[in-house]
Amino acid sequence: MSVLFWLTTVVGLISTAVCLVEGIRGRIPDNLTVFSVLAVEVVLLVVVVAALIGSVTGAGPRGAAWEFWGYLVTAALIPPAAVYWSLIERTRWSTLVLAAVGFTVFVMMARMLQIWEGQAGL
Repeated sequence: MSVLFWLTTVVGLISTAVCLVEGIRGRIPDNLTVFSVLAVEVVLLVVVVAALIGSVTGAGPRGAAWEFWGYLVTAALIPPAAVYWSLIERTRWSTLVLAAVGFTVFVMMARMLQIWEGQAGL
């Protein structure tokens, strides 16, 4: 799971940087910003599959499974919601909302990694 954590972190923070720069430049959401957020979603779907496989094979979270899955489902819903928002409200503020996705997913993945490895709470 730690490899997927780092992959999600890298993709998420790159997406955040791209969207933040474009938002500061006053740009509305475009293919670059939307696809960077969709890349975060693709990585999250890989995490979902890996977590399902891990749980079925007995290598699931050492912490509370309900908490892990709650974080994961919520994290997987954030990118599509932000993209939907950016397609409806085509302003520079939507681009900044897209910038928040990668960082938000990073924070949630950090907590999911703690739960997966059975570490104490934040």
